[in-house]
Amino acid sequence: MATLFTRIISGELPGRFVWQDEHCVGFLSIGPLSAGHTLVVPRQEIDKWTDAPAELVAHLSVVAQIIGKAQVAAFGAERAGLEIAGFEVPHLHLHVWPVNSLADFDLSRARTDVPAEEFDAALHTLRAALVTQGHGEFVPQA
Repeated sequence: MATLFTRIISGELPGRFVWQDEHCVGFLSIGPLSAGHTLVVPRQEIDKWTDAPAELVAHLSVVAQIIGKAQVAAFGAERAGLEIAGFEVPHLHLHVWPVNSLADFDLSRARTDVPAEEFDAALHTLRAALVTQGHGEFVPQA
């Protein structure tokens, strides 16, 4: 049975994508810790990051770093946070989000009440930053 993330990647379920390449995608988290909180997810269904091929883990890390740099620029954050938890959905994913302190790493503070307009604004802001930083070929236009 396909994971929730596979269903989002395939278009069966909606997602706000900021990145797409042959190995992974990046889309906004539906439970963001801050504006622009993105999940970097491999197209291949792998549950644990420790089971993923090293080349894929390296690629996901590079994409997460690119997105993190764009988040810092776009949202004026001090840093970008990175976390691999894996308990929410049994499909490897990296959380990347703008942070200003260690308190911003508390996943229990995820918002579930974000209006669509806020998601869309964060989506457009992050996509624009990725394009400005030279990654337009990986940024979906719609």
